[in-house]
Amino acid sequence: MGVAQVDGTVSQQRRREQIRQDVLAHGQVRIERLVEEYGVSGMTIHRDLDLLERQGWLRKVRGGATSTPGSVLARSVGARRSDAAAAKALIARHAMRHVSSGQVVAIDDSTSALAVAERLAESAPLTVVTNFLPVINRLSGESGLHVIGLGGDYHPGFDAFLGLHAADMASTLRSDVLLLSTTAVVDGHCLHRSQETVQVKRALMRTAATRILLADHSKFERRAVHELAPLADFDLVIVDADTPRKVLEDLHGHGVAVEIAEA
Repeated sequence: MGVAQVDGTVSQQRRREQIRQDVLAHGQVRIERLVEEYGVSGMTIHRDLDLLERQGWLRKVRGGATSTPGSVLARSVGARRSDAAAAKALIARHAMRHVSSGQVVAIDDSTSALAVAERLAESAPLTVVTNFLPVINRLSGESGLHVIGLGGDYHPGFDAFLGLHAADMASTLRSDVLLLSTTAVVDGHCLHRSQETVQVKRALMRTAATRILLADHSKFERRAVHELAPLADFDLVIVDADTPRKVLEDLHGHGVAVEIAEA
């Protein structure tokens, strides 16, 4: 696994996140390789693995660590992240036009919003509200970013905190802008595969001043079971340039404001 380093070092939070991803991708890691790769002591790597084991991401074994049955489920997040990755990156860059310094920005548990999180430091200072663990991990320690994590039941398959408790906490926080995505957009409605996820997304929508839907072209080719919200509930939908003309016409037909993220 290649590691992006600055002056030969990686922040503690970034190192642990990279180790976690390494275990998810390969099923196991060796301590001696991690020591060499990150340029830290064996004791430091042991502390990293101890923390990741307590969080349920891996199991320490002699000389290294292996993935756990629960952590294997989280690979679905990696699969979602690689889906239409280029389009999500373009949409994220475009979405930053609607984020201003000093705002409270809400991010849902979508990989589309995670792509936005990668750029939020550009508009610091910001307060970021999210239930998505990868966003929390990514932004922890970033200068000028105050991160508020929504608690609740942790779901490894979504790498997020979901359910009633997370939704209740979301309902007590007000955001200036919400950046959100969904599984599918069908006949003017946003649909999702998980009812637990819908619960939190709706709570975030109710407390946001501006609601922005991030929808790459693949969202219009899918189906899902659970109703999230009609498109009319969003102030803006950002799509990528590969979105078919017919889809754009349908969006406009539902009275939706649409912006196209260009390369």
